Amino acid sequence: MRLKDEKFYKTVRDFLDIYLIRHKGYSLNTQKSYREATNLLLLYFKMERGLEYANVGFEDITYSNITGFLEWLSKSRGCSPATVNLRLMAIRSFTKYAGILDSGKIYMQVEVGNISVRKTPGKVVEFLTAPALETLFEQPNRFKTNGCRDFCFMRLMYDTAARCQELVDVKIHDLSIQNSHATICLTGKGNKMRIVPISPSVVELLKTYLDKVHPTEQRKSDDYLFFTIHHARKSRMSTDAVNLFMKKYGEMARQTCPEVPERVHPHQLRHSRAMHLYRAGMPLVLLSEFLGHADVNTTRIYAWADTEMKRQAIQKVSGDTGRIHIEPIWVNDEEMIKRLYGLA
Repeated sequence: MRLKDEKFYKTVRDFLDIYLIRHKGYSLNTQKSYREATNLLLLYFKMERGLEYANVGFEDITYSNITGFLEWLSKSRGCSPATVNLRLMAIRSFTKYAGILDSGKIYMQVEVGNISVRKTPGKVVEFLTAPALETLFEQPNRFKTNGCRDFCFMRLMYDTAARCQELVDVKIHDLSIQNSHATICLTGKGNKMRIVPISPSVVELLKTYLDKVHPTEQRKSDDYLFFTIHHARKSRMSTDAVNLFMKKYGEMARQTCPEVPERVHPHQLRHSRAMHLYRAGMPLVLLSEFLGHADVNTTRIYAWADTEMKRQAIQKVSGDTGRIHIEPIWVNDEEMIKRLYGLA
């Protein structure tokens, strides 16, 4: 097949196989997402623009074509605004890479950069109350191997506020629990690593779990901490397996505790830990680092979602309203200012 623009496809190949992996160090999931975005864009050109793959080139990456592609994703393929935005980010990244290689291609980056992202619904932070969390932890049968594993997984996930994928990827050598400052090494998005402390109670739980599930004589440092057995062989536990057992324990817990949500999923443990730490006074900057967020603004969802702290603050102020004498704000009275702000 003769290509109209060989340089275009060479740039696409290097972007996917070299730039994303070696230069940016993106995770496998991100690499897959960017590859899918590229494939969908080529499919759009073929189906909607009548351009065979061999006829696509740099001149086709225009403002009108990319906005048309995003509309096609939304209307013809039923993609959510969040998914459409992800595809746009992938194309933006490609045009940026093309501009790095050839300054003559910077026009593409400018055009695509002018495309607005879609508005997405505000995120709802789903977290568990203390009674719901306690009831959930009581459900696994710890006398059985799988029950012991599930209980340990949930307790460790809550304690470290780890993402589900981060925890199923943990290997035994990622744990450091033999000293007074126990930690776990988590690999997050973009292959970014962070060291997270483990509380003493969970350390004891991990030691018991290791002795039971990973006996010393069989233990290997590169074994996955949590695993399933397929065809008599240990393999990394999937996130789907975690979703299944948490859904089961959630349904069991809800029978005795009405505060347990109708749908329980792994990320609620991360949200719950973050919310509880925020309420306990952990600053957002430190909480952001603890959670492995690249941007502290991402962590602000916990401040926005914490209606309980807002309610308590309003009640505290409302309880004193009968004694407050409102002064005009234009009065320059030092004593009044001190009194209003509690400095007197």
